[in-house]
Amino acid sequence: MISVRNLSKDFLVSGGKVAALRNLDVEVSEGEFFVIVGASGSGKTTLLRCVAGLEVPSGGEIRIADQVVSSDNPPTWIPSQQRRFGMVFQSYAVWPHLTVYDNVALPLREGAQRVPRNQVEARVREALCLVQMEKLAERSATLLSGGQQQRVALARAIAVSSKLLLMDEPLSNLDARLREEVRGKIRELAKHLGSTVLYVTHDQVEAMAMSDKIALMQLGELLQVGAPMELYHHPNRAEVAEFFGSVNWLRGRMIQACLAETPIGRLEVQKPAAPGEEILLGFRPECISIVEDRSATKTNVLQATLGSSTFLGDQFVYSVVVQDRLLVGKNRTLPRCNKGEVCLRVDPADVMVFPADNKRGMAVLEPEHSRALGTAG
Repeated sequence: MISVRNLSKDFLVSGGKVAALRNLDVEVSEGEFFVIVGASGSGKTTLLRCVAGLEVPSGGEIRIADQVVSSDNPPTWIPSQQRRFGMVFQSYAVWPHLTVYDNVALPLREGAQRVPRNQVEARVREALCLVQMEKLAERSATLLSGGQQQRVALARAIAVSSKLLLMDEPLSNLDARLREEVRGKIRELAKHLGSTVLYVTHDQVEAMAMSDKIALMQLGELLQVGAPMELYHHPNRAEVAEFFGSVNWLRGRMIQACLAETPIGRLEVQKPAAPGEEILLGFRPECISIVEDRSATKTNVLQATLGSSTFLGDQFVYSVVVQDRLLVGKNRTLPRCNKGEVCLRVDPADVMVFPADNKRGMAVLEPEHSRALGTAG
């Protein structure tokens, strides 16, 4: 449905150019909910605006439904209003002087996306019904809550085109409870309509909850593209691992292909590396399991001292010290301790291994203690 090849975008600033996008390749399949996620300034909104025709790329090619809409070779440019998509903005863009009905109907009545007059009523009513706003069709937009305004914006996008929807941080202005409710509705609605969705967010939880596939961006580049579980459990670099949740980091050195020497002892890993190689190891707090019977296993067993703990309703988050290294664990129950001592284990399959020169990973490690990044991420 959407194909982006070697896309670049430069912005002119005083003193030169700033590269916002650097030779990106992205493929979004028909019917896929594709989320672009990254920190502020990563280039995610610029990528969306290039696809929408709201920014002119500096190079590369964009195809929508097999039609070239932007290319530098040969030079091609299809204006935004001719690309046939619905768009939902962060600001909702709901006109306060219009009713709910007229907000949805306006792009169908005017401009390049207008439709025959006899089709407007049916398309507006259908779109409002899909977002459960049909009973408020005649209400003034000034009387709507934030969640209702967002649903009006979504209905307007669906009325224009339910086949392709582009969404730029559509939930960022909603409170946490409403954000969770509306994201579920958007996901459900997109699947019901068979829509292809290109969705931008800075929120990793939102990205994981809504997507079929995620592209993580940093400084105009793609770090990794894949299914949510792939990026969480099998990140290709430390930055990706850290973006999607808390990690306990350790420096280490391989002494065998799948055995590493670390500050907390020898750890078996599933991902092999060359003996003698300096590495960065990481494992998530929930991957630390409680060992009730130490005789049952000898692999990656850690003798630790239990520190502080916090009860979060469905789980405990606790700190432990293993050979002067502070680690963070998560479990539904607290580890049983004998005079403060607990027995824990990390499965070799849960230990992530990266090159030691990984910039972000090495930056968080200092000589005295490895930091457990976050406590509830």
